Amino acid sequence: MKASIFIVDDHYMVIEGIRSLLQNEKDIDWMGHATNAASCLAFLKQQQPDVILMDINLPDKSGIDLCKEIRTAYPSVFILGLSTFNQQAYIRNMLDNGASGYILKNATRDELLKAISEVVSGRSYLSAEASIALKEANPKIPPISRREKEVLKLISEGLTNSEISEKLFISIATVNTHRKSLLEKFNAKNTAILISLAGKNGII
Repeated sequence: MKASIFIVDDHYMVIEGIRSLLQNEKDIDWMGHATNAASCLAFLKQQQPDVILMDINLPDKSGIDLCKEIRTAYPSVFILGLSTFNQQAYIRNMLDNGASGYILKNATRDELLKAISEVVSGRSYLSAEASIALKEANPKIPPISRREKEVLKLISEGLTNSEISEKLFISIATVNTHRKSLLEKFNAKNTAILISLAGKNGII
């Protein structure tokens, strides 16, 4: 993972904090920073980084709007939303406007590096808090119990009812009840569809 990084944030402490986390990483090329949308756009006319770490609250324009503008003009530039907010609306709006991921400003160095690596590779990345916020606000995801989630995970691993029964120390009849309940909750006609839906919604 070799990546050039640019940060857009109006707080110097945040900029310096992230720079100090990344400056000694051999695979990170620090290209600089902007404290507002206008200076960010001016920089992009000259050169483009691989990844922009973008604050949502900027003094002259919403980071959400800026994200859309940059992704339209420079589709090869990946954007990671960077914020103190983990509300579903902020996260969803950033993703809907082209961001490849969303992390909070309390992220560790390792998480930041992982997020950068993921988006440079063409994948998306959500911090644990952001992922939870989206799931809690997604009406398509049915509420399931801890035990149902355990059964679902083992089903996805290809275990039979008998094997799940032994692993969880419950009866085969109970496993079958959980399996039927999961199929009903996800409105899935069969196990393959159930696993697919659970995977797409990040449950397994």
